[in-house]
Amino acid sequence: MLRTPVLEIAVQDVAGVRVAADVGAVRAELCVALGATGGLTPSVGLVAAAVAAAEARLEIHPLVRCRAGGFVYDETETGVHLRDVRALVAAGASGVVVGALTPSGTVDHDAVARLVEAADGAEVTFHRAVDTLDDPASAVEALCALGVTRVLTSGGAARSLDGLAVLRAMVDAAAGRLQVMAGGGVRPEDVAALVAVGVDAVHLSAKAVRSADGGVGGGAGAGLEVTDPAVALAAAEALRSAVARP
Repeated sequence: MLRTPVLEIAVQDVAGVRVAADVGAVRAELCVALGATGGLTPSVGLVAAAVAAAEARLEIHPLVRCRAGGFVYDETETGVHLRDVRALVAAGASGVVVGALTPSGTVDHDAVARLVEAADGAEVTFHRAVDTLDDPASAVEALCALGVTRVLTSGGAARSLDGLAVLRAMVDAAAGRLQVMAGGGVRPEDVAALVAVGVDAVHLSAKAVRSADGGVGGGAGAGLEVTDPAVALAAAEALRSAVARP
């Protein structure tokens, strides 16, 4: 069954949630420390505030990732992820974004199965840990069997635009059983090409950095990452144009 591609925006605060809702995104992936680490788990308080700010205009899907670095987790770290999944769903999240790999470079079936169970019916997105695999498309069958809702992937490339062939292969392998969401260095001008390979969603951060010197001990000179309304709107309009194109 064909689905109309939708927009997801990665945000880091309540203001970003409002921007995503205003431009018509269907989901906001909520995380913190996006630029510095690739994203970490937001607090329960932030998730609850984001859900309230969304006012049912879009879904909030927090990232569950307790640390930066790779995606092979020990039992203690997996336990933290399980606790976070339960707490974030209880706080009102419509879904969670997770990922776990084995030391040999495959999907960690046991960890992901436990995370899906902990989500208790909320949607589960497997994040770009999949792009660290030698063949991201090889993970599709495992993710389908585990009951994952969707996979966020650049097709193994630094930018999704350079992973179009793998993205198409993943869409074909999923055959409607798993949503394939293109994400990774996406710019508004990339959206049409991504839609053309059949993805179910397009994901981008629409991120800008504002000057916000924290002073001594406060991240001096690091700046503040925000969701840029102009970039978010451009992506939404590009998606609408691509979908409307015959």
